[in-house]
Amino acid sequence: MRTRVTKRGQVSVPSDVRRQLRISANSLLEWVVEGTTARVIPIPDDPLTAFRGSGKKGSVQSLLRERRRDRSRDRTREKRRA
Repeated sequence: MRTRVTKRGQVSVPSDVRRQLRISANSLLEWVVEGTTARVIPIPDDPLTAFRGSGKKGSVQSLLRERRRDRSRDRTREKRRA
């Protein structure tokens, strides 16, 4: 999909893209330049709400188990040194 930049530097976002990415009037867009490529990232009105639920199920429990194992391992090493 292609669009043209106007003399004033404006770009129109195609309607299919707006619908898919939920871009509406007054939406905030982040422009990221990487070498000769530019990415446009829509910023949701409430980024925290948008982020909620994006992790894998069980990842928090897995992280907590891993942290408990690390603490246990650290305690064991400290006892060996003493």
